[in-house]
Amino acid sequence: MIPAVERTIQSVAPDLPFFDVKTMRQSLYTLNGLMFFQIGAGLAAVLGLLGLVLSVVGVYGVISYSATQRTQEIGIRMALGAQPRNILAMMLRQGTVIVAVGLLIGIAGALAAAKLVSNLLVISGTDPATYVAVSAFLTLVALAARYIPARRTMRVDPTVALRYE
Repeated sequence: MIPAVERTIQSVAPDLPFFDVKTMRQSLYTLNGLMFFQIGAGLAAVLGLLGLVLSVVGVYGVISYSATQRTQEIGIRMALGAQPRNILAMMLRQGTVIVAVGLLIGIAGALAAAKLVSNLLVISGTDPATYVAVSAFLTLVALAARYIPARRTMRVDPTVALRYE
């Protein structure tokens, strides 16, 4: 169809220069077309996933370390007669407070950053579904980060836990 289009353009506007005629599909997938935006979107997605993975690893590491540091305290509580389920509930409750404060600060920071870069975004930076999904995911990671070490320290013999440090 390219020769027919060239003839039509030449017959309608003989002085109009044209060159490098391509189909729409060929034109869109070049650096002058949408390919530049597709590469940028792919790079942003990869960096976003990397940020999510780093935040998950960070949340798990910090909360797990915090729970492990309390092994001696848990040993004392168990030696004094505390039930394992009570210790687990206490650890999860305290971890939930830390996570809730962190989520509130993080959401406030994300909303402020979204407002700052709103002119650069094609889509809304305040999509509630994204905020809810990421918050729920990080809450589940934090729950696992609190639960796993708490279960591990609950299985420790109180005498061993008291000798821990």
